[in-house]
Amino acid sequence: MSDLTRAETAGSVYSPRIDVVGLGPAGPELITDETLKLISGARSVFLRTSRHPAASAFPAAPSFDGHYETEPTFDAVYGSIVADLVASARRHGSVVYAVPGSPTVAERTVVLLRDDPAVTSGQVTVVVHPALSFLDVAFARLGIDPVASGVRIIDAESFASSAAGERGPLLVAQCWSPSLLSEIKLSVDPPPRTQVMVLYHLGLEDERVWEVGWDELDRSFEPDHLTSLWIGTLGPPVASELMRLDELVHTLRERCPWDREQTHGSLAPHLLEESYEVLEAIDNLAAVDATLDAGAGIAGGAEVAPEAVEQAVSHLEEELGDLLFQVYFHAALAAESGRFTLADVARGVHDKLVSRHPHVFGGLTGATKDQIASNWETLKKAEKNRTSITEGIPTAMPALALMAKLQRKGVALGMELPGRREEAGDLAEAAARLATGATDSDNRGGDAGDQIGDLLFSLVNLARAMGVDPESALRARAAAFRASVDALG
Repeated sequence: MSDLTRAETAGSVYSPRIDVVGLGPAGPELITDETLKLISGARSVFLRTSRHPAASAFPAAPSFDGHYETEPTFDAVYGSIVADLVASARRHGSVVYAVPGSPTVAERTVVLLRDDPAVTSGQVTVVVHPALSFLDVAFARLGIDPVASGVRIIDAESFASSAAGERGPLLVAQCWSPSLLSEIKLSVDPPPRTQVMVLYHLGLEDERVWEVGWDELDRSFEPDHLTSLWIGTLGPPVASELMRLDELVHTLRERCPWDREQTHGSLAPHLLEESYEVLEAIDNLAAVDATLDAGAGIAGGAEVAPEAVEQAVSHLEEELGDLLFQVYFHAALAAESGRFTLADVARGVHDKLVSRHPHVFGGLTGATKDQIASNWETLKKAEKNRTSITEGIPTAMPALALMAKLQRKGVALGMELPGRREEAGDLAEAAARLATGATDSDNRGGDAGDQIGDLLFSLVNLARAMGVDPESALRARAAAFRASVDALG
């Protein structure tokens, strides 16, 4: 009497058994002899899915494809498959369960099957048989030793969490839909010009392996369940890094006496200080870049040491981090009082930027730069239900910056301001009067303050017409003068 017959006629002698086999990564030619032998000798065979190239070798075998149509989630699908397998094993005594690829690689049903109470209690026996997986073919095509390269293998469904903190290399499996590729693309902020290798239908006649830019990942081809990605290098995922910072801010609020005492008001001076430090870091990097640009056409390049460039870049990165910390701190304070959260802040600015860019996200086409600026102001006024387009501009801004912003508002609405030539003439005339000690306050009916105000207005307007930020220009001049003063001291 065979083992199977004994199991059927005397179930108490042998426990029901499930043999799990793999169909390999491609067509029937890659199925192992052991798998073929087990399937051919079994009385009950189940395929996880018939949507696999090797499944064509067993047209009579039933599959669990129906669960994919009726269950709301993949976890529910896999749970139903395991329940059916256990029930079938108890009913028939022994079944063979065939899965795509290898049973031990990215096969959730096998994990759940091994953890099923009927299996862990010994009521049902599960035997997993080795098979060729898509990994073997993928690494062969890529010419990569996974051990030497330190490859991390990730399922596309869990990419955002599983890839957190990873820099690569990564092999992402089961990239079966464009929406999954979109989630992968949006979950990280990769280095510029990052390329991804697409592995499509490995081992089949229509096999393709090619590179695609990160930005084109979800719109340049149609993936399916036999699509994988090879990511050689990767930047830190944005979501995970921002989450760590948010958690840190809340921890500091709980454990640090100084942080615990802070309010929006007490933090305001720090926010202003950090903003100025960011501006200074931007100026420093701009000066380094200007030097590099100036020397680009000179043999040997610009006279800027690599460490100076690295220092300027690192300085800006650090100062932006300090400023970001202030944003997170204020959001944490608001969340504690039930007013809004960091997520509300991010959602608000995201939706605002989308609504103010109808030329990008809406139906507006062919808009010029001036039309875009004018439309921005109109949309902003409508969003905030303001009676004036200048409402909301803080009067506490530095005077030069305030005037520059007001002038930009006026120009965006079509206001005619004096051109560069007229302003230059006014400045020259005022400079000549100052040189001779003359004054025309009586003729103009104003005092010296009015005249200086007019003069500064003209300066700001001239700077705007020339594309120069007057606040930054004066700050740069102050830095140069400061150096001269220090040299004398």
